[in-house]
Amino acid sequence: MKTKEIRDLTTEEIEKKINEVKQEIFNLRFQQATGNLEKPNRLKELRKQVARMKTIIRERELKVKEEV
Repeated sequence: MKTKEIRDLTTEEIEKKINEVKQEIFNLRFQQATGNLEKPNRLKELRKQVARMKTIIRERELKVKEEV
């Protein structure tokens, strides 16, 4: 998911996406532990995606505080 696509979502939708991605990371870690992981880079991609989403949420929080 690209940054622009994330910015188009509402904060609630981003939080739902974060939970979905974290669940996928959890499942991939189990696959890695059992040796069944086909795409090891997928873990790295998902962690970065979560970081992007959290960064955008934080930017929005700071923007609201500045306006107040």
